[in-house]
Amino acid sequence: MTDVPPATTSRGPLAERPDVLERAHAFGAACAHPAGDLVGPRAAQFDAGLAWVHFPEGRGGLGVPRGVQADVDGVLESYGIPASSLGDNPIGVGMAAPTVLAYGSEELVDRHLKRIFTGEDIWCQLFSEPSSGSDVAGVGTRATRTEGGWIVNGQKVWTSFAHLAAFGLLLARTDPHQPKHRGLSYFVLDMSAPGVEVRPLFQINGDSQFNEVFLTDVFVPDDAILGAEGGGWAVATATLMNERVALGGGGARRMAEPLLSAFDTAAESFDPIERAVCQDRVARLWIESEAFMLTMQRAAASERPGPEGSIGKLWGTEILQRIAALELELTSRWCVRIPEGYAMTRSSPGNYGGSPAKRYLRSRGFTIEGGTSEILRNIVGERVLGLPPDQRVDKNVPWNEIPR
Repeated sequence: MTDVPPATTSRGPLAERPDVLERAHAFGAACAHPAGDLVGPRAAQFDAGLAWVHFPEGRGGLGVPRGVQADVDGVLESYGIPASSLGDNPIGVGMAAPTVLAYGSEELVDRHLKRIFTGEDIWCQLFSEPSSGSDVAGVGTRATRTEGGWIVNGQKVWTSFAHLAAFGLLLARTDPHQPKHRGLSYFVLDMSAPGVEVRPLFQINGDSQFNEVFLTDVFVPDDAILGAEGGGWAVATATLMNERVALGGGGARRMAEPLLSAFDTAAESFDPIERAVCQDRVARLWIESEAFMLTMQRAAASERPGPEGSIGKLWGTEILQRIAALELELTSRWCVRIPEGYAMTRSSPGNYGGSPAKRYLRSRGFTIEGGTSEILRNIVGERVLGLPPDQRVDKNVPWNEIPR
């Protein structure tokens, strides 16, 4: 089961842009195998236009098609250069950067874009609230006009990286007399501002990656708004589309690799029939994860993330859940003669994200975070397949008249 073909490296239209190829190789040769702090190499990569190649020149890009980035990353990785800080700053790189570029002032773009890519500033997303659940447009956090800006009061929840973040993408209600989608505005929040309190939330696997954030009389200056006052829903939608592409595309790797080592280790305990059945289950998940990986690589060439990104997030997270469940089953099989609890702590060879049990527990949240699978199926049905929408009785009702 361990002899598998290497992942494809021809993933984008780079061959059609030899100038970008030459630039990537020149940068890779000059900065090969960086050691220690990556801020300097990432800053140089940004200046070379190889951070987000589809961004404009001077903004970390070269103004070339988005699909070129996959091959640029492949070239850089061949020189031992991590392609981006997505793993360290996923919300900043995957969501904040394209949102700030599209809707921010020149000053905001200058201030934030490069520091997002270098990882100097970690970002979080302040959307979800205890009272609105999956209804993002129903947020109740209020931003009230004051001299020079806004005073914000409210509570956010399930906020990943808030305990590390320098800045947050904040969705708040600026006009409660408007229907819920039209009374929102979108801000960049300085997480060190007075009145911002972050409290950790503990997950079923014992980790604390999420937080609740309390905002008490927090001042947000006028120049921190993204988009127009009252136009926050359009900005939030763009962020969510980028989020689902980032979450789905984050799985565009060999997701099923942990199954191979788990199967090889457990195989000695199988009889011939069990081995054949289990090998078939592993192979099916491997094939599905490979199909997903290749699909997401094609999707990366899309010039503008749209509702189709929900397909990748929906599909990828459900594959990961099934992989985690089978890996735990295999791991438990060869742990039956070992003291109880061993499977909860042992990490099998070639895995990622801790022990099989911790990965299984963590995977339960994949289909909730970043848009629940139920919400994503609605989006795919309505906005991709063109099916009739759900009935929404509160869509045109002023927010302050909606019963809560």
